[in-house]
Amino acid sequence: MSSSSAMARILIKGGKVVNDDCTQEADVYIENGIIQQVGKELMIPGGAKVIDASGKLVLPGGIDTSVHLEESFMNATTADDFYSGTKAALAGGTTMVIGHVLPERNESLLEAYEKCRSSADSKSCCDYALHVGVTWWGPKVRAEMEKLVREHGVNSFQMFMAYKDMFMLRDSELFQALQHCKDIGAIARVHAENGELVTEGAKEALDLGISGPEGIEISRPEELEAEATHRAITIANRAHCPIYLVNVSSMSAGDVVATAKMQGKVVHGETTTAHAVLNGMQYYHQDWSHAAAHVTVPPLRLDPSTPNYLMSLLGNDTLNVLGSDHRPFTIKQKAMGKDDFTKIPHGLPGIQDRMSVIWEKGVIGGKMDENRFVAVTSSNAAKIYNFYPRKGRIIPGADADVVVWDPEGSKTISVDSQVQGGDINLYEGLRCHGVPLVTISRGRLVYENGMFTCAEGSGKFCPLRTFPDYLYKKMVQREKSQAVKAVEREPYTGDVVAVVNSGKRDFGASDLDTPTRPCTRHGGVRDLHESSFSLSGAQIDDNIPKRSSARILAPPGGRSSGIW
Repeated sequence: MSSSSAMARILIKGGKVVNDDCTQEADVYIENGIIQQVGKELMIPGGAKVIDASGKLVLPGGIDTSVHLEESFMNATTADDFYSGTKAALAGGTTMVIGHVLPERNESLLEAYEKCRSSADSKSCCDYALHVGVTWWGPKVRAEMEKLVREHGVNSFQMFMAYKDMFMLRDSELFQALQHCKDIGAIARVHAENGELVTEGAKEALDLGISGPEGIEISRPEELEAEATHRAITIANRAHCPIYLVNVSSMSAGDVVATAKMQGKVVHGETTTAHAVLNGMQYYHQDWSHAAAHVTVPPLRLDPSTPNYLMSLLGNDTLNVLGSDHRPFTIKQKAMGKDDFTKIPHGLPGIQDRMSVIWEKGVIGGKMDENRFVAVTSSNAAKIYNFYPRKGRIIPGADADVVVWDPEGSKTISVDSQVQGGDINLYEGLRCHGVPLVTISRGRLVYENGMFTCAEGSGKFCPLRTFPDYLYKKMVQREKSQAVKAVEREPYTGDVVAVVNSGKRDFGASDLDTPTRPCTRHGGVRDLHESSFSLSGAQIDDNIPKRSSARILAPPGGRSSGIW
């Protein structure tokens, strides 16, 4: 198929091209994996495959910024590898994913990265990049971060304020990691929850006999996310580093992000499909399997208005990106925590349904138009991770990652018909309007009307550049304008008192001391109107000579009239 000239040349005709800032009626001509022309009445060579997009939208391929493929986590391995996971992404209209490398504590970041690359390169069906987790801190981590940036095409690192004794960094370590991200021009992704209080909350819930999935919500209330979000932004601001907050799940955390943006801080936020659509009442379902299927962190929130609020934040650019945070587990794997909610593997599926679900809830729901939809599912990610406009936009010269989208088409989501792994689908029975008809990746037609024509390993790793303008341009200017300077003044030339260091503290009262209250004891009898505090008995300073009297200059209330 790839050798066929008809497949190397594709003309998408009659559709509306949708970018994040405009919509226009135009044809799109693709050749050799690149968009060559966009416009009307194009002059193209013969032999091109023509795709009729009349009445349809032509979108930049989706970019999913958070997927966990072929990952071992909490004693379980995800139900998707890089082949099945990226194949499901293509079926949903996503043409690039950014996966996670999460080293164990004290494991080499470079070795974990190389291990992931060796598996992904041979399996991925679409283009991909990688975030690397900074799960511990030390000189070796600092050096390996720089090497990953300089030599391996990594431009983002994820730090955790949760997962105590597993991934969590202390505040001082997070500060140093953010400073280093700024120095090397990387994107600092931070998972913000108060890890110390989460651990205490889990102990408390278990002590109360709460062992079911509802414990995840009880032990991780949204105030712990909001507090950590504020703390993360504060630390990043002190480190002069742009910050990218992941998995924003609550209204209060969203408000913290909004406030920081209003103050001019360089903050970006990502939420997930599940958090923007579902609420935490799922954890109180009578069926344990159903409740456990929704366990993730931060947890889905109890307040039923939270998803609507988060969708609004996506619509008004308070939150910038929508990822799936795809980490699929089976019910059997979730059942490892049947007697203890802290042992239920954290993670939800969603790589395949991300775009259709957000079109249904966001666009059809009136929270965003088709341009904003493109921004949160593709363009903003490309800008933040520094590969825009090569991806995330339909213009001549860009990679031919294109989706023909039917805004009137519909489908009913079901676990029985899904391509992604696992035996769970959180959106079971949801009827979605807005479906991908054709997916083109790197100029190859890989999915059309439910049929796959993609080859395992046909996707490529995308090395990413550092210092993205979308984050660092403002930060550089902000740092210049807020630079701290010493006050220029003439040096002090007067006398300086000699330092007295006798080794003993002088307890004698000086004339400048605040006068003490006059003694009101008479004949050794204690005055009960005075304080009940007694200094009778041996005291620690009995060995220090006392002055026989003290000259009272101005007692409180003015000079004494001599009554005593």
